[in-house]
Amino acid sequence: MHIHILGICGTFMGSLAVLAKESGLTVTGCDEGVYPPMSTQLERQGIELHEGFDIQQLALGADLFVIGNAISRGNPLLEEILNRGLPYTSGPQMLADHVLPGKWVLAAAGTHGKTTTSTMLAWILDFAGMDPGFLIGGVPHNFECSARLGSTPFFVIEADEYDSAFFDKRSKFVHYRPRTFIFNNLEYDHADIFPDLAAIQTQFHHVIRTIPQNGRVIFPQAVPAIDEVLAKGYWTETEGFTESSDPDFASEAPGFRKLEADGGAFEICHGQQRAEVRWELTGDHNVNNGVAAMLAARHVGVTFDVSAKALSCFEGVKRRMERLADLDGIRIYDDFAHHPTAIKSTLAGLRASVGDERIVALIEPRSNTMRMGIHEHTLLESAEQADQVIWADLSGMDWLREQVAERGSPHCYGSSVEQLLAMTCEAVQGPAHVVVMSNGGFAGIHQRLIAALGNLGGVA
Repeated sequence: MHIHILGICGTFMGSLAVLAKESGLTVTGCDEGVYPPMSTQLERQGIELHEGFDIQQLALGADLFVIGNAISRGNPLLEEILNRGLPYTSGPQMLADHVLPGKWVLAAAGTHGKTTTSTMLAWILDFAGMDPGFLIGGVPHNFECSARLGSTPFFVIEADEYDSAFFDKRSKFVHYRPRTFIFNNLEYDHADIFPDLAAIQTQFHHVIRTIPQNGRVIFPQAVPAIDEVLAKGYWTETEGFTESSDPDFASEAPGFRKLEADGGAFEICHGQQRAEVRWELTGDHNVNNGVAAMLAARHVGVTFDVSAKALSCFEGVKRRMERLADLDGIRIYDDFAHHPTAIKSTLAGLRASVGDERIVALIEPRSNTMRMGIHEHTLLESAEQADQVIWADLSGMDWLREQVAERGSPHCYGSSVEQLLAMTCEAVQGPAHVVVMSNGGFAGIHQRLIAALGNLGGVA
């Protein structure tokens, strides 16, 4: 069977393309404004990629069209598919029909950290010799690509609450029917499709309704938004975890404590089982992600000791505080943070790690929720750990310019790539940690910034 994927360079659809090709299907796809790392992953997999949505792509003779959720009515290729009555489906439905039947699905869900947590979990199971399948909405460093079928029933998936397609407004994860479900956090997001937090909670309740009795829901305790979802009902075992500051803590319920302030080491405990993790990651958010992944792995028989060894050599995910360059006293990172909570936690982890060293944050608020100004009153304060914050507005957000003007130093505002490059170079002025944050391609600014900053002092 030949499938043609519309929106193939999206993180989910690109990973689905890899699985489809591995399962023996002929896979082609199309997208526009493509950028790494997903575009380069598709090239490495030998998947034919077409730029744009020209109706001439119908001549490829696909048997089924898989429609990404970024594709809307009015798209010329989609309209011609509909006019001709050609078969189509959504990405999540394609996955549910062709990949997930018979699998023990371990799903990582939540507003933040889905990609990192699912990657950690897949790596733990792989390290334990369980050869899991997985689909991750990013490109993990520990694996050659973002998806594979695996040779065992275990399948790890990043469980996104965003809608499935233009014709299916259910959350993607409702299709997955997980047995092990990580419910890592929950805040209001995706304001373009959800009117309020309650609407998102309804979708989480819907997926919990599909978890079998012999499954498990893993979650941090004392998170009101999560507690409210669970109060709607559940029919499976639940396992809440919490943080402790007691060095001698022990509990029948799972818990953890940080061993280093920046999150570079932590200990997990559940009854008589203990293990210590020392790794390259920082930030409270990553500690929580790691604990959740270890508990999920434990549900399928992996001990804490094995999980801790796996995480000690976990290399992370592209665009999650990925160090792009180490220049003469200047380190440049790429991060996907697209919500005030994620920005705050990431920068706090870096601050705890580098102490008083200078941090410059270059942030593009690009998500639909950001552009709508939903977080305008909490966004600027989320970057308070940086010494200088440069806000990038490449789409005309009046509210952002007004907020920056009102707040003043250390915040500033730029509306073109050239202006942003000049502002960042001026802000660095010597050794610094430069964190570039965006959930998009950011107009290719990363390599231009490396070149510009390298010219200031030369590569070390």
